[in-house]
Amino acid sequence: MEQFMKLVGMPYLHEVLKPAINRVFEEKKYIELDPSKMDLGRTKRISFKGTPSEEHVRETSLGLLTGYLGPIVDVIVGSAGRCPAAMRLAFKQLHLRVEERFPQAQHKDVKYLAISGFLFLRFFAPAVLTPKLFDLRDQHADPQTSRSLLLLAKAVQSIGNLGQQLGQGKELWMAPLHPFLLQSISRVRDFLDQLVDVDGEEEAGGPARALVPPSVTVREGYLLKRKEDPAGLATRFAFKKRYFWLSGETLSYSKSPEWQMRSSIPVSHIRAVERVDEGAFQLPHVMQVVTQDGSGTLHTTYLQCKNVNDLNQWLSALRKASAPNPDKLATCHPGAFRSARWTCCLQAERSAAGCSHTHSAVTLGDWSDPLDPDAETQMVYRQLLLGRDQLRIKFLEDFNMDTSPEADTGKDFSAPEGACPDALVGQRAAAARLLDVLEDLDHAHEEFQQQEQRKMVWAPLGP
Repeated sequence: MEQFMKLVGMPYLHEVLKPAINRVFEEKKYIELDPSKMDLGRTKRISFKGTPSEEHVRETSLGLLTGYLGPIVDVIVGSAGRCPAAMRLAFKQLHLRVEERFPQAQHKDVKYLAISGFLFLRFFAPAVLTPKLFDLRDQHADPQTSRSLLLLAKAVQSIGNLGQQLGQGKELWMAPLHPFLLQSISRVRDFLDQLVDVDGEEEAGGPARALVPPSVTVREGYLLKRKEDPAGLATRFAFKKRYFWLSGETLSYSKSPEWQMRSSIPVSHIRAVERVDEGAFQLPHVMQVVTQDGSGTLHTTYLQCKNVNDLNQWLSALRKASAPNPDKLATCHPGAFRSARWTCCLQAERSAAGCSHTHSAVTLGDWSDPLDPDAETQMVYRQLLLGRDQLRIKFLEDFNMDTSPEADTGKDFSAPEGACPDALVGQRAAAARLLDVLEDLDHAHEEFQQQEQRKMVWAPLGP
């Protein structure tokens, strides 16, 4: 479920949390409720009467925390209509199955906890705690901001638990925040009811969805851009410093941020975003953006970043922005065409086919970007493979065993007590379909590996 939410829910997460997270980073307020961690000297600026007391720090921190939490809760409970259909349908199924399994009145909150345990505890709260891991910020927080985020994440977690653990454990210093949290719980229940109130026939798939908002600048900064045709200029003169902006629609650039005239590359034209070998220009941290114009001609723009972190962040941002584009290139040249040949494979034709797989065709398990949809899909697939034998035993082999004479008693030993026979039939049919899909994927992987092996066998030997 964690991987699934990351796969389909990242734009939703950004829309809901990013404004509040940015505010915490920008304001850099000192917040602390734990007396054992209070540094009274850090808060002198808020009082002209000398060092403030613990009570004063607690009251100030409580006001700041509720000031951040209020907008977060407001936007979450008002976001049911913006949550991706695939997530809502998954939560609806989870809600129905848990309600069937625990129909008793004393378990009335279980159907809510089953959803909030994923959405709040494994999606919203971790994103608040470490925004960089969810691409909400470019850098990790400083220690003071990190502590504020931790307190906010604890509060979001308590709301997701529907207040069931408030007042328990060692963190009794969180008690001043309890009234606000308790007031939020009924709103969260209403939100969860709205979230699962979705038509079961609604289309959850459809075309690839952009991971980057179309008109919002998601990354900007100085890069060194190589001229299209430097006409024999030395490498250091061929690269010019330009300021770049990236949105979901364009990659634009100019001489400086204040410069009025901008050139732009439509993101929809991007066919590959790849690293470039250091030996191509004798320069580190270079990437290439391959685009295709209306006539079908490919153009390559080379960009040098200031360091490896900057390179990785630009690669990730550009790949996410161009993720929905069709006709991605399967191969490219990791080198450059210089001195009448490619520096990577030494082919003499500029139009020669690429000698290296692009990101879009790389083996999914080898790709490590934690927010890359292909990587998340691979994680889901791997989990299904690990559970395949258990699925087969529980839903198919046990079912076949139930057809024996001993099964005439009507007792299904593999089913939960009180389970509906019709529901079991549906579960077994779903398990059978899922196992068929996994088998198809296995065959596809085997065929791909065989093709790759044949290519290696017939590939010409180098000099």
